[in-house]
Amino acid sequence: MSWIREGDLSILERFCASVIKAGPMPKHIAFIMDGNRRYAKKNKVKKLEGHSQGFAKLAQTLQWCLSLGIQEVTVYAFSIENFKRSQDEVDGLMELARQKFTHLLEEKDNLKKHGVCVRILGDLTLLPQDIQELVARVELTTRHYNTCFLNICIAYTSRQEISNAVKELAWGVEEGLLQPSDVSEPLIDKCLYSSKSPHPDILIRTSGEVRLSDFLLWQTSHACLVFQSVLWPEYSFWNLWDAILQYQMNYKALQKARDVYMEEREWQQLEADKAYVTEKLKQKGLAPHGDPHKRRTLLQECRAKREERIQGFLQALDCKRMNFLEKLSTVSA
Repeated sequence: MSWIREGDLSILERFCASVIKAGPMPKHIAFIMDGNRRYAKKNKVKKLEGHSQGFAKLAQTLQWCLSLGIQEVTVYAFSIENFKRSQDEVDGLMELARQKFTHLLEEKDNLKKHGVCVRILGDLTLLPQDIQELVARVELTTRHYNTCFLNICIAYTSRQEISNAVKELAWGVEEGLLQPSDVSEPLIDKCLYSSKSPHPDILIRTSGEVRLSDFLLWQTSHACLVFQSVLWPEYSFWNLWDAILQYQMNYKALQKARDVYMEEREWQQLEADKAYVTEKLKQKGLAPHGDPHKRRTLLQECRAKREERIQGFLQALDCKRMNFLEKLSTVSA
């Protein structure tokens, strides 16, 4: 089955889509696609068939999102914790991933037509070697497309993602690219697997569970959280429509929370910069609260040098990641 499905909404769906699009629309939606195994049990089929039906629903949901003008979707496909499941189920899921990523590469003309950039988020080294190679080829093939974005979280947990970001920062300091004082929330954000994406506006979890299961904990701090009882393979356009409606009903409160957070973050950075300037003045034997012009000049120099270091570090980090993918993609070439 195709990842990018062609098709139109029904007349009623188109009408309701036009109504909801009159309000503020999310640009990025994240899904915890939960309920595949319960769907299989409910319908008396094998677990792997439940997961296969879950993939079919993902393809249909991507079609709905495209129809609604939602430019980015992130899905929780496979958690690091899922490796603890039975070996038969894990092997089956890896085989399903192998088939779907192979098919995704076969669809490269369709991906190019729709401008779909596919990113795989997670610790790729935990995956079988051949799947690592497939994933790398998918990312490299689509990396320049920018009409819409599909982020697939596989071998992923948020805590591991944050830990990895901290390790990347430590590497930057060890390499002399950063100073410890450069480390900040915005810089950690740029070291996450999801660094190229805006934070999700909505996080949807199906199946009735009301927990995040270690998914996008950093990125969803100001997202609209929507928990729906429907099993993922039974998800419908109307479930998506309802989630967007909930987002719109809470839009003002969400925006206010984000604005307050941004203001606090800017204030904290300003205070840190002032403390840095004061220390520099003391080191030079000058009065900490002396010449305002000298303080402003030092503050500007501090920010310019920090920005230069950060940009150099981020370029090196991007190059490091790209080299990793390119090396993987050529293993079986």
